[in-house]
Amino acid sequence: MKSFVLSGVAAFALSMTAAFAAPTIGEPAPAFSAIDTAGKTRSLAEFKGKTVVLEWTNDGCPYVKKHYGAGNMQKLQQEAAAGGVVWLSIISSAPGKQGYVDAAGANQLTSSRGAKPAAVLLDPKGDIGRAYDAQTTPHMFVIDKAGTLRYMGAIDDQPSTEAATIPKARNYVREALAAVAAGGKVAETATDPYGCSVKY
Repeated sequence: MKSFVLSGVAAFALSMTAAFAAPTIGEPAPAFSAIDTAGKTRSLAEFKGKTVVLEWTNDGCPYVKKHYGAGNMQKLQQEAAAGGVVWLSIISSAPGKQGYVDAAGANQLTSSRGAKPAAVLLDPKGDIGRAYDAQTTPHMFVIDKAGTLRYMGAIDDQPSTEAATIPKARNYVREALAAVAAGGKVAETATDPYGCSVKY
């Protein structure tokens, strides 16, 4: 029986895969801690008892611009907040990469586009992004009050940069939030995210 030894690169890749196993629907959402744009340390644990939405964002991405430029993301954020949902926007772009901003830059973006997240989390090392296997901007996750992951994937079923597609879109996040609020089953628990790659 042959045995083999992983190369240093392969071993590192394997350890990284183990460290950042993809999140699983129906299982506890990966724990995290990060600094928000107000300089406060925020964690998933502090929101236990509340439904949480995670939204990966990058202001330079045309898919993100589509949803914010049309007011679609802001509307969804406001609807969520009205229902007691905690909406966290996460920026995982690394320094020097598209979408990277510091706290002041992120706050300016939030203000200029009328965004309404509960907080914007800065993840320049990509720790949260990798824990959630966040692939695109936007990439959306819905976590219920018990801390269980109930939805992950695209915001809707229209993988286009054209705002004209929004009115006819099936919004998966809106559907998931409604199902969770009603104590029901989420119809689409996982979909393929679309958008720009997260710039780790």
